[in-house]
Amino acid sequence: MASRRVTRKWEVFAGRNRFWCDGRLMTAPQPGVFALTLALICGTCALHFAFDCPFLAARVSGAVPALGAALCGATLAALLRTALSDPGIIPRAAPAEAAALEPPDAGRPPPRAREVLVRGRPVKLKYCFTCKMFRPPRASHCSLCDNCVDRFDHHCPWVGNCVGKRNYRYFYAFVVSLSFLAVFVFACAVAHLALLARGAGLAAALRASPASALVAAVCFLSVWSVLGLAGFHTYLASTDQTTNEDVSLHLTSTFLSISYLY
Repeated sequence: MASRRVTRKWEVFAGRNRFWCDGRLMTAPQPGVFALTLALICGTCALHFAFDCPFLAARVSGAVPALGAALCGATLAALLRTALSDPGIIPRAAPAEAAALEPPDAGRPPPRAREVLVRGRPVKLKYCFTCKMFRPPRASHCSLCDNCVDRFDHHCPWVGNCVGKRNYRYFYAFVVSLSFLAVFVFACAVAHLALLARGAGLAAALRASPASALVAAVCFLSVWSVLGLAGFHTYLASTDQTTNEDVSLHLTSTFLSISYLY
């Protein structure tokens, strides 16, 4: 007699996430931008290792390829951990729990919020009408993934996942390591072109190594936004805030300022 197959939770998951490797990995419903991020990083690093590293290892130091490999490995590891892990999804209420909060004969929905005492202090809980539960403080519902995420920071299409309590440290490590990687690769490409241009001129250097010019251009265009993002999340981490909370605070302040003017 064949054994009865057990249905796992990810197979009946109510959100829009996609699951891979028998539920061990998960992504957002549309991970296409994540694939673009992965392709840009891998493609730029491949050009860097193929053209800049051999030249600089011979002319400058053999540590250049080793340092580049370490930064590239750390960046890709943090990216994959952020993109493929659970951001902190809060399970939806079971049918019995949802019926207790929203009885069909009540005629009205439950209150939007309620207060509970935690260690003697009142804590406000907001009700999620999609997940049928009062979610914890600092949690929020992601409309793209259709889940409530604990300590929700934001939904990042570049990593193809929500960023929350369980993967924020990997996201922060990805942003910081990507900043160092972009600066390092840009510096190596510029150094390569500068050494080639000695005596021959910049035009000859560009003809000799067009891949270095392409790498320098890609890094120059992206490094400013990456550095700004790393600085912004360093500020958030130091002040114990999330992107969602910071944006909400600024929107509230702007609304109050406009209301005061009018």
